[in-house]
Amino acid sequence: MNQILSVTGAFKKYGAVTALRGANLSVNAGEVHAICGDNGAGKSTLIKLIAGVETPDAGTIEVRGTPVSFGDPQDALAAGIATIHQDLGLAPAMAIYQNIYLGSELSVRLAGIRVLQKRAMMRGAREILAKMNSVMTDMTKPVEALSGGQRQAVAIARALRWNAEIIIMDEPTAALGVRETKEVVRLINELRNRGATVLLISHNMADVIAVADRATILKGGRAVTSLSLDGVSADALAKMIMDGADDIEEA
Repeated sequence: MNQILSVTGAFKKYGAVTALRGANLSVNAGEVHAICGDNGAGKSTLIKLIAGVETPDAGTIEVRGTPVSFGDPQDALAAGIATIHQDLGLAPAMAIYQNIYLGSELSVRLAGIRVLQKRAMMRGAREILAKMNSVMTDMTKPVEALSGGQRQAVAIARALRWNAEIIIMDEPTAALGVRETKEVVRLINELRNRGATVLLISHNMADVIAVADRATILKGGRAVTSLSLDGVSADALAKMIMDGADDIEEA
């Protein structure tokens, strides 16, 4: 498959604590790739490097085979990488369309005054959500009135509005009920169907198995296993995380 993202030999220290010790990651275009590991394994730090929140002390990051260096999340976004954090980063009191276009509003200048194109943004937001098979149609509804699954849909739609090819999803089903979790799994599958690449961080192995194509397991700041999840059970994956591995296995 065509590799879209790779991390090689990533090191990151915070004072006396070494969070990453030469971590590697290889992600194929159009796949859902889970990053798994116990607490303190280095998952969050690795994602921060890819998202442009932190810079590595050593190691390289490549996007589509080209080395990149991110000074901030805007640099990562310019390279086609969007991150949906666990808190989603939405403005609860603002409307759906306002959240989707937050930071990239459509406007025109009339008599020297910047005028927002609200109808165009509502239409665009509705079109993006429709492509994800979302049932939401009222783009003026405030985000605080939405369910957890619907809020994830708005956050994903915003990433698509930014033309992101790689979407990082950090614990997208945390604190969600069964029905809302199923909706998030459906949304991730829709992203794959659209050709997007998804990096999934989750402690819920059932969710990982339900949606991910491959997984990389971190332990002690290193990638110890990279494998296909075809035929792997949630229990087996959890055991791999607990046990770790001595050598990297590629599948």
